[in-house]
Amino acid sequence: MILNTGMRTDIPAFYSEWFMNRIRAGYVLVRNPYRQDWITRYELDPDVVDCISFCTKNPAPMLKHLDELSRFNQYWFVTITSYGNDIEPNVPPKEKVMQDFITLSKAVGVNCIGWRYDPIFVDSTYTVERHISDFEEMCRTLSGYTTVCVISFIDMYEKVLRNFPQVRTVTPQERIAIGKAFADIGKRYGITIKVCAEGNDLEPYGVDCNGCMTKETFEAAIGCSLNVPKKRSLRSECSCILGTDIGAYDTCAHLCRYCYANSNRNNVRRNMSLHDPASPFLVGTLHDGEVIHQAEQVSWIDNQLTFF
Repeated sequence: MILNTGMRTDIPAFYSEWFMNRIRAGYVLVRNPYRQDWITRYELDPDVVDCISFCTKNPAPMLKHLDELSRFNQYWFVTITSYGNDIEPNVPPKEKVMQDFITLSKAVGVNCIGWRYDPIFVDSTYTVERHISDFEEMCRTLSGYTTVCVISFIDMYEKVLRNFPQVRTVTPQERIAIGKAFADIGKRYGITIKVCAEGNDLEPYGVDCNGCMTKETFEAAIGCSLNVPKKRSLRSECSCILGTDIGAYDTCAHLCRYCYANSNRNNVRRNMSLHDPASPFLVGTLHDGEVIHQAEQVSWIDNQLTFF
């Protein structure tokens, strides 16, 4: 199985101590975000966890733990954009994150790390031209340390509109201009541009539209084939493996204005105040009478076939 950590919050940035405590304990408890009384226990064992997938805007707090994590296969997505603190209030400067990206790439290997430049929105400050210019500068820095960059355009989720009311949809013309330019730039620097759940509109311009956290992505990171059960994707337009996540919504202190995982700042503050690094839950603890359901976990690795 693939263990996901980053669809609901940024564990490496804010909860690295908790995560490593769970690795040492060998299990984690997760509440279903849509049914709080349903609790699942996942074993954190390399025999059944084929790869841990991280998504973060700040990998720095986890760098000191990489040796301890080395018994697990890993795949890292690090988000680095051109936005400033007006949009991403608590994200470190992109120059610092890029240097940490390079450190991480050297430690885990170029096949085990990808760059995300998303979600993309356009306004009078973050124009199409600025996105293209900043993207090329970042490619120049990150070239040789990743072979992939995933892009997506902002979605008008209810949470996004509530926290970022002035944002607008990126027009089809802007999407094509950005996608084509990014693909051309990426080609010069050895970086394939992929889209996340954006359909196939950018395929004619050199963008890979087959998904980002796909079976092939994890096979390249692990170095062997995977027998992935069918219907592991959460969305019909997405071919990624996203079925298991140990995070919790309303817990990310980056407080990015475009975030779909936080409903509001008050909820984030409340949940972070309930966080205990020693708890098996990211937020809160087990209550009397609650039942823990053991997850069905099996390795998907096909030991008969390897890439190397």
